[in-house]
Amino acid sequence: MPPKPKKYICIFCKNGTKHIDYKDPKLLAGFITYYRSIQSRFHTGNCLKHQKMIASAIKKARQMALMPSVRYESK
Repeated sequence: MPPKPKKYICIFCKNGTKHIDYKDPKLLAGFITYYRSIQSRFHTGNCLKHQKMIASAIKKARQMALMPSVRYESK
């Protein structure tokens, strides 16, 4: 029988966070990959409610140009 996968605990539920602010790019940077895509719940360990809040906050931050939407390579 294969071992059970590790159960992640949502850090926002653990801390009692009610709102995720799009004006905090340092917090949101931890939830995007090297290629600037939003990480899934499986990798972050967030619950559905907070994952949706993170996704919408990242999208708002990209619209307001607080976070990059693509990765730039210097030549």
